[in-house]
Amino acid sequence: MIRLVTANIQHALVDGRHVDLDRLATALGSLGADVVALQEVDHGQARSDGEAQAARLAAALGMTEHRFAPAMRGPLDPAWRRRRARRGDSDDGGGPPARPGYGVALLSRHPVRAWHVMRLPGLNAPGVPPLGVDEPRVAVAAAVATPDGPLTVVATHLSKREPWKRVQLQRLRRRLRHAPRPLVLLGDLNTRGDLPARRTGWRELVHVPTYPRSRPWLRIDHVLADGPVTASTAARAVDLGVSDHRAVVVDVVLGKSGAAGGEGAAR
Repeated sequence: MIRLVTANIQHALVDGRHVDLDRLATALGSLGADVVALQEVDHGQARSDGEAQAARLAAALGMTEHRFAPAMRGPLDPAWRRRRARRGDSDDGGGPPARPGYGVALLSRHPVRAWHVMRLPGLNAPGVPPLGVDEPRVAVAAAVATPDGPLTVVATHLSKREPWKRVQLQRLRRRLRHAPRPLVLLGDLNTRGDLPARRTGWRELVHVPTYPRSRPWLRIDHVLADGPVTASTAARAVDLGVSDHRAVVVDVVLGKSGAAGGEGAAR
């Protein structure tokens, strides 16, 4: 059995007021995940104390394999750029990440045989777009060598806008058609209900609402499966104490295909 977790972490923001990465690490650690997919991850951003959040969380969870895939590069806080320019800082050297980013990440407790990053269609301008403009989108895939056999895991965060999220799902389906099976796609797809499953032809393993965190009623965080993999128990939504989403936890069994388990209740 392999435990998968996906969470839009909103850069570990607590109730829209402050960032608490330690709180997030503790909450994630309590889930006993084998693979964790994260969205809205900061890397070297001033608003989250310059942390490389994916690397920090991987270390806290004891996950030796991790990969951050930036959808955007550059400081989200314009004042950060001005301060760096005044100090004459470069993008070289040690310490906190010199080149900020923001995107998605995959963390794995098991060895990863290969990584692959895919940029998705939509807004692909370099740097940080103006306020009110949709973000660039990206996916990161890993060939994970689990104790139960190989598993392709893909993390992504799709556009809020039509038609881009439909086009992005279609692009993922085409790009992943030759990827080894079994395969799971995890993330905030910004699409309600069963639409992602219908558009990809893959099976939905999540049947619980995840948004908003305080009183979830929308199912926009998904785990889609293709090939010989199925849920051994119903997916559940878990309040991590950060973000505006709940995380999704689902246990899967490799070597089986078919319908996922029944619906679970958010908690």
